[in-house]
Formats: sequence, structure tokens, C-alpha cells
Amino acid sequence: MGKSEHFFYVLRCKDGSLYAGYTNNLEKRIHLHNEGKGAKYTRGRGPVELIYHETFSNKTEAMQAEYRFKQMEKKAKLKYIKGACT
Repeated sequence: MGKSEHFFYVLRCKDGSLYAGYTNNLEKRIHLHNEGKGAKYTRGRGPVELIYHETFSNKTEAMQAEYRFKQMEKKAKLKYIKGACT
């Protein structure tokens, strides 16, 4: 059995808004968002673009990262993403 990976990810929607989520299959989840079969929030806001992701070894850590990110204001979210990508 292979190593299980869990992802916290951030998408930029067509309208410029951000969407944060959790998945254990990042490629498939982004595809679903772009097909209009993902979260209600991203439907009608596509196409979406992956702008950030983190990989975790367990679901709990990934979901905690998602929760912390969602508590931030947009300015702090953008700073977090920029800081992590430099």
C-alpha cells in the first residue's frame, strides 16, 4: 500500500476570489471544480487556477491548515501565499 497524501489547496476563481479546500487527490479535485462538479462556491466562478498547495501525511493536519487559512482576512491570505511561494 502506498503512502497516503492529503492536500490543503487554494484556487483563484475567474472573478478573482479565493477558494480554499482539502482533498486527497489534488488533480482530480481541480478537474471537478473546473467541470462545475466541485464545491458550490466555485460553480459559475470557473475556470479556477491552483495558486497554492501544501502536502500533509494525514487528513487532520491538512484540514487544520484549511481551517486556519479560512479564518484569515483576504490580505493576510495573499501574504501567506506569497510568503510560502518565495
